[in-house]
Amino acid sequence: MEEDQKILDLVKELVLRLLSPNGADSGPSDHSIDHVKALKYAMRILGSRMTPSISVDEAAMAESIKRNLVNEGKSSDALTFADLYAKFSSKSGPGSIHNKWGVLYLLKVISEDRRKEKKSDSRVSSGFFASTVSGGLPLLFDGESDNCRVPRNQKTLDKGWNGGVLLVSKDPENIRDIAFREFADLLKEESEVAEAVLVRDVLYACQGINGKYVKFDKSIDSYVLPESIKVPRATRILVRKLCELGWLFRKVKGYITQSRERFPAEDVGTVGQAFCAALQDELSEYYKLLAVLEAQCTNPIPMFSETEKTGNYLSLRRLSVWFAEPLVKMRLMAVLVDSCRVLRGGAMAGAIHMHARHGDPLIQDFMRRLLRRVCSPLFEMVRSWVLEGELDDIFAEFFVLGQPVKAESLWQEGYRLHAGMLPSFISQSLAQRILRTGKSINFLRVCCEDQGWADAATEAAAAVGTTTRRGGLGYGETDALESLVTKAAKRIDKHLMDVMYKRYKFKEHCLAIKRYLLLGQGDFVQYLMDIVGPELSEPANTISSFKLAGLLESAIRSSNAQYDDPDILERLRVKMMPHSTGDRGWDVFSLEYDARVPLNTVFTESVMARYLKIFNFLWKLRRVEHALIGAWKTMKPNCMTSHFFTKQEGAIKLQFISTLRRCQVLWDEMNHFVTNLQYYIMFEVLEVSWSNFLDEMEVAKDLDDLHAAHEKYLHSIVEKSLLGERSQSLSKTLFVLLDLILRFRSCADRLYEGIHELQARAMESSRGRNKSRSRSTDESLECGSWTGGGRKALTQLAGEFFRNMRSDLDTVANEYSSLLEGFITQLPVQQHVDLKFLLFRLDFTEFYSRLRPSTYVN
Repeated sequence: MEEDQKILDLVKELVLRLLSPNGADSGPSDHSIDHVKALKYAMRILGSRMTPSISVDEAAMAESIKRNLVNEGKSSDALTFADLYAKFSSKSGPGSIHNKWGVLYLLKVISEDRRKEKKSDSRVSSGFFASTVSGGLPLLFDGESDNCRVPRNQKTLDKGWNGGVLLVSKDPENIRDIAFREFADLLKEESEVAEAVLVRDVLYACQGINGKYVKFDKSIDSYVLPESIKVPRATRILVRKLCELGWLFRKVKGYITQSRERFPAEDVGTVGQAFCAALQDELSEYYKLLAVLEAQCTNPIPMFSETEKTGNYLSLRRLSVWFAEPLVKMRLMAVLVDSCRVLRGGAMAGAIHMHARHGDPLIQDFMRRLLRRVCSPLFEMVRSWVLEGELDDIFAEFFVLGQPVKAESLWQEGYRLHAGMLPSFISQSLAQRILRTGKSINFLRVCCEDQGWADAATEAAAAVGTTTRRGGLGYGETDALESLVTKAAKRIDKHLMDVMYKRYKFKEHCLAIKRYLLLGQGDFVQYLMDIVGPELSEPANTISSFKLAGLLESAIRSSNAQYDDPDILERLRVKMMPHSTGDRGWDVFSLEYDARVPLNTVFTESVMARYLKIFNFLWKLRRVEHALIGAWKTMKPNCMTSHFFTKQEGAIKLQFISTLRRCQVLWDEMNHFVTNLQYYIMFEVLEVSWSNFLDEMEVAKDLDDLHAAHEKYLHSIVEKSLLGERSQSLSKTLFVLLDLILRFRSCADRLYEGIHELQARAMESSRGRNKSRSRSTDESLECGSWTGGGRKALTQLAGEFFRNMRSDLDTVANEYSSLLEGFITQLPVQQHVDLKFLLFRLDFTEFYSRLRPSTYVN
């Protein structure tokens, strides 16, 4: 109370100083009616609870007061004020005023209010309540109660001030209501447009329609209230905020309209149509809200004092509350429209799904409802694909793409994933299973001509409780989708593997390729090589493929191959590769296996080309082995020859023994190399790879696994047989070695042919043939025969023959040693560990290692 009394005394003193002509020297007797009114006015301002709407800026407020003084032509007063303000703002410390901005603002408001009192005594500017009785007596408030009273006369006023604080009580004459009405009238005078009209215009704008005052401005892409319309700044800002909903509505509605005009073009699609339908449903709910608001808009907006009596009306502030939730949804729909404007299909569904990751339950529920509609066509495509194998995708919206191909290329090239259309709520692994499931159904239908997959698909759908009717799956049911795909894939893949193994005998055909193309059927290969050898020694352009086919049939009937399945034997054929002049039959002969649909899905053209490459290598290896065996057959029965030449003179005998030994040793080295190389290829490579392939076939769950297992099997053979890309240099050395061994066979044949001819000519000379025979012998000698002219001539020819053969054998031996050394040197640096077995077998005595120990790796 003491503090309140002190404030009241200070206010009285301030009023007296300002209004008394003699300032503070005037006493209480000088109090006039003007002083009392001024005091009441001051107390009314100080007791006001209204907060100014401008920002707190002391310097700006001082500058505004000084500018007003200058504008009124009071330049000297402006200078005086600037000087006083400088002193006022510099004071700080105890006893100084802290809220200096408030003091400046108070003085400015009083100044403006006093100027306006000249025009109207009943109006108070700047938002303060005006006094309505007794010449503008104010409402006075105390600090403890909201009750108010207005003194009716000076006596009442003097009585109210006796306690030092003017106490107020309940207004008995409704003066507060009168003040509210006058304030409303004041607002109406400040505005040219009633609030009810603005409310209706805002409702029009929220439907995309121009109102009487609020209209859409294309230049700034916004709804605006023209500056010429006089409304409070706060009202203008509120109208602009409310019209944001209308701007968003125009964006969403425009997208729907544009999409409908383009549909059914490819750039919209079924998912885009579902998205537009879902947006339209949301707009229908929005229209219902606007209808309710328009009904409330017809009710008049009550006065301030009537708000407690009437509540069913619509003002701008109430409209902002009504628009809170629709604005969130409309803003989200506008964002989705911008994100999906150039998208379609699975890409559109994935983009919408990204906006569903939100913590607000309202947005989560809205997005879930929207996505169920949007993803409905996409999930129907998935259901149709995994259960029926049908790719019902007219506008290329599905993440599985199909293209017309031949039956043998259906599995590898017929279908593939389109990463751009894969929605983010479907994982890559699930998409791969979806792709494979539908692909398996089409493979069974087209390539295998099988319909058993339908029962497997029905069982899968029944197992997860999903019917084959439309609408069985939807967004948010990823677990159900994954369960359906998993069960369908399991059953259909199992059926596919049964068809491949039992009906089309995939394992039996793989074994047949191993036995015939990879030369695993030993008796068949040996007999075939024996009977086609003479034919293949001829030039390639003179060989008849029909004759070779007949020889193949003979080899089959003469070996255990005759007991194989006729279907397998009928697929085995002779193939003559392209050849050029100078090629022999050995160079162009090969076997091929006719892998028809559906086997050619695994045994593709590229796969059979690699089988052909392996066959040519194995065939050449067998040819070299066959040649060495033929040389051994020629060299073995030489006892009679040796007995004959041991009776000859010493020089011929030594040359004969040396040459023969050189040939035997060289044959043994070559035979050692070929035997161990062939053992490595046939057992360490082919048999081990085949065993691993059988194990992987047993655990293969689908055609992709089977294809991968076969690819691994074939790759293992190619790489371990030194036919891969990383073994090119080693492979070239190996083929040169094999060609050199064939050259040795020719040298050995010439050696023993010459020995037999020398022996025959020597026996003829010793029998003393007749003169004509001698003359014939001389003529033969002149033509190039090795015998003739008697014993001396025979000795000379034999010596020259053995020297030439020894030179040829030495040349072959030196070249062979150099090539073999280079081949063995390269083995340790190869990538495959299995090649160590070949190195160990070729150099088990460390003979080559001791020759050049620094070259080899232990």
